[in-house]
Amino acid sequence: MKQHEHSFRVRYQETDAQGRVHHANYLTWFEIGRVELLRSFGYSYRDLEKDGIMLVVADIRCEYFQPAIYDDLIRLVTRTVAARGARIEHEYEVFRETTLLARGWSTVACIDREGRVRRLPEFLRRVEPD
Repeated sequence: MKQHEHSFRVRYQETDAQGRVHHANYLTWFEIGRVELLRSFGYSYRDLEKDGIMLVVADIRCEYFQPAIYDDLIRLVTRTVAARGARIEHEYEVFRETTLLARGWSTVACIDREGRVRRLPEFLRRVEPD
């Protein structure tokens, strides 16, 4: 299973009036996780798009368990759980130290420049890295 861990600190602008991370930021963090997972295997979204491969979010969900607050050190774990046909499914876990703050899932679909669904290229269908 492809997996990547990315650590960062909660930025002040990500918090709401209660001093907690606004829920929408978790979706941004999930995108960061997908980008960094892809980069860790030697690919970039920029190169994919240059080659006419677009990955668009078809479904995204998040469960929240504990709040993150300004300056928390966050560990984001992103996993590829399936890659077949035209879709890639990811799972995300957001931690502060060992405390699970949130868990999420997304499905991205592969399309061409005109928006037509296309089969994932072979290198994106591989579940194990080279």
